[in-house]
Amino acid sequence: MDENNIERKTTPDPTSCEVLLQHYGEADPGKIGNKLTFYGIDGKDIYNITPPFLNDGVLVIAARVEAREDQAHSEVCFFKSLNDSTDFVWTKIDINPLNLQDPFVTFIDGQIIVGGVEVSPPPFGSEDNSLTYRTVFYKGKSLSTLEKSATGPEKMKDIRIIRLPNGHIGVFTRPQGHTNGGGKIGYIELDSLEDLNDSANFLKAKIIEGQFALGEWGGANQLHLLPGGKIGVIGHIACFDEEENKHYYGMSFVFDPESDIASPLKIIATREDFPSGPSKKPDLGDVIFVGGIYEKDGQWYLYAGLGDVESGVIPIEYPFGS
Repeated sequence: MDENNIERKTTPDPTSCEVLLQHYGEADPGKIGNKLTFYGIDGKDIYNITPPFLNDGVLVIAARVEAREDQAHSEVCFFKSLNDSTDFVWTKIDINPLNLQDPFVTFIDGQIIVGGVEVSPPPFGSEDNSLTYRTVFYKGKSLSTLEKSATGPEKMKDIRIIRLPNGHIGVFTRPQGHTNGGGKIGYIELDSLEDLNDSANFLKAKIIEGQFALGEWGGANQLHLLPGGKIGVIGHIACFDEEENKHYYGMSFVFDPESDIASPLKIIATREDFPSGPSKKPDLGDVIFVGGIYEKDGQWYLYAGLGDVESGVIPIEYPFGS
């Protein structure tokens, strides 16, 4: 008997973006987001931000910074609240930028780990002239001591890591192509941070089935350790419309690493939840790329990039409840 077929039969059919949006609209969260303002950098777009995190006792965020027409020369810069009393106005701090896109931050074993997407020209002599990319990790005791520590496989974005109660490192991946289409989410546990140095380990991750409908895709953006060892995942789900416009939505689910079972996806924010504004290209007008969530005074906030141009924050309900 084919055990793989048995497993597929018990996997629920994926729910489409259209249906998830209907469920989100029916819930009617009624929350309105705000855009963020940045000082210290002129003439460039600042977007795809992380939630706030502490660095040497100062609350900061990381953000992707680039000229509107140049995605090949992006930087990740760091910002602090302008006067430590507002969540909407941030100013650049004197920390060397990283040559990355789409930053993420986590803390493991007393170290800060900053990652992002490193973009490079195609190899010399390659028939494919498109840029290549991969996820890169830096770690250190603080932002001022970061050093490159690990690199993922080529053409894989949205790798995220978390320390588990069993001492292992939980790793979420996003392979693309073939049966994975535009991108599915995989999961693997590694013994230690050192195992991240072997990029082949990322390719061994097992796909979490039943998450994305045909032609749709998504990825993990931020991980939270929940009671009982489960993992709360903040991510994105995306699709094309008939005019080939992209639609990206913030989503969440809970993953049980013991059973390899994930809860159903649910949308937690859309571009329409924020004030209107420009987009880098006409087909990116309905794009929200979430960095993650942050709790302050009992309220949860979601931080996100808007239209590949701007950044925003919005209060949301706790995303890992029923």
